[in-house]
Amino acid sequence: MEENKVTKRDDYISWDEYFMGIAMLSAERSKDPNTDVGACIVSQDNRILSMGYNGAPRGLHDDKMHWQRTGSFVETKYAYVCHAELNAILNYRGDLTGSKIYVKLFPCNECAKAIIQAGIKEVIYKEDKYATADNVVVSKTMLDSCGVKYTQYKSTGKKITLEL
Repeated sequence: MEENKVTKRDDYISWDEYFMGIAMLSAERSKDPNTDVGACIVSQDNRILSMGYNGAPRGLHDDKMHWQRTGSFVETKYAYVCHAELNAILNYRGDLTGSKIYVKLFPCNECAKAIIQAGIKEVIYKEDKYATADNVVVSKTMLDSCGVKYTQYKSTGKKITLEL
């Protein structure tokens, strides 16, 4: 009988791969032509609590938004876009204390404030392409001061193809 024993698959993805994959898939909802970011908030026992992506606030139609990166403030996306991290935090209606957030891009200072206030204790990020920008330097200073851990996701190079 022992020769017919079925064992579990061994090619399944890790929790980090799964949650970063969810964050990256969420980024695909973004209408931003330059920066598509997604976020996934996870409980201490690996349950998905919330997701978000960078885009227009609820009720503001994407087609009526400014998507430029330069020009006067009121004519750029920066005046209107709600970042993925903030969207994920605001999309949740409960307590996020002790949770982790997986995000495609290292959080800016404004998102760091929201992460800290929400009680999120760890940030796992994929990219840090603006590491020397003032808002990211301030973000890291605040996260360090408040005891929020941040770790860069180490890609396994695994590719997953979805047919939708």
